[in-house]
Amino acid sequence: MIELSALTKRYGKFTAVDRLDLVVPAGELFGFLGPNGAGKTTTMRMIAGILRPSEGTVRIAGADLVRDPLAAKRSLGFIPDRPFIYEKLTGIEFLRFAAGLYGAQGKAVDHRANEFLALFDLEPWRDELVESYSHGMRQKLIIASAFVHEPAVIVVDEPMVGLDPKSSRTLKELFRRYTDDGHTVMMSTHTLEVAEGMCDRIGIMQRGKLVACGTMKELRLENDADDLEDIFLKLTGEKITRDVAEVLHA
Repeated sequence: MIELSALTKRYGKFTAVDRLDLVVPAGELFGFLGPNGAGKTTTMRMIAGILRPSEGTVRIAGADLVRDPLAAKRSLGFIPDRPFIYEKLTGIEFLRFAAGLYGAQGKAVDHRANEFLALFDLEPWRDELVESYSHGMRQKLIIASAFVHEPAVIVVDEPMVGLDPKSSRTLKELFRRYTDDGHTVMMSTHTLEVAEGMCDRIGIMQRGKLVACGTMKELRLENDADDLEDIFLKLTGEKITRDVAEVLHA
């Protein structure tokens, strides 16, 4: 599970994340939404251990990320919005490398890596250098690398970017099966339809604060709105300030 307590990140006088309290339990697929600059990516990077909090704590599967970073990170798989890949490795070499960072190696890792390469239609490219991969293929390889060491928690920032429809469907099913098996997935996305259709609960960030959190049923009742788009716009104060037709015919 993921436990955030009074999690805060400041840049000088600017507070990007403001005393965020949140628990994402085992077996839950949690959607994390918010407009640009709301603090989502900063939060995700603190959970992944890329950024150090100004205040507060992050616990991953019970381990404090600051006090026991190796134990916390060993339980975590992270899929960033802008991934970096060593291009001079082949696909299978990259997955072995990623697993090795968590102390996993051997035949079991190779078997699991090959399963993910097949799942995402990358098996024919298994022994090709990553520099020859398309953007979508690289995204699928990064996703596979987050799962290959069998973490308890997956944190993912904009997972569907660059994926074709088949791969998007595969990833949705993978997330669902993963949480059904008792693991945790926290997913940040701007695609409201994906969040509404997939997530058990949804949290909405605005100006560094969590302004809403609950199931779709709870969010509808609390905000007197039918769909997630209306709820999102109402809570974040995002308004269409000019009529589209007016702009087109100006």
